[in-house]
Amino acid sequence: MRKFIFAALAATAFMPTAVSAQSYGEVRQGQREVREDRRELDRARAYGNREDVREARQELREDRRELREDRRDFRQDRRDGDRGGYAYHGPQGYRYRPVSVGYRFQPDYYGRRYQVNDYARYNLARPRFGYQRWVRYGNDVVLVDTRSGRVVQVRDHYFR
Repeated sequence: MRKFIFAALAATAFMPTAVSAQSYGEVRQGQREVREDRRELDRARAYGNREDVREARQELREDRRELREDRRDFRQDRRDGDRGGYAYHGPQGYRYRPVSVGYRFQPDYYGRRYQVNDYARYNLARPRFGYQRWVRYGNDVVLVDTRSGRVVQVRDHYFR
């Protein structure tokens, strides 16, 4: 009996527990499901009865909840994974200060060295075409308008 218990404990220690790893493809699939449920709700409102509308709302609510969970799991996996595998070294004279929307960076802070080019990998929204870039600033990620140096959006504590 003792051997069986030790074997069970060893198996649980070496086997991954309920893995909630979400790939970006799974998140995209969840987004597609939510869009389809919205269309079904619109059709039910236009052509169905109250019961159809009620069912469509319930499905939409459930898919939104699942999408939120998928996004949370995806972000958590990214946070635990390979994101931030290198130390941040700011420009000369760098000292971290929390920033907010509207803060103005000097050009050294949003140079090519600090840009996050693979924004889809980090689940960041695509910057507007033209002069906006995602930039790493300490452990934060900020969206900077490169013409003026103004911060457009801030994601605090993104790299850990």
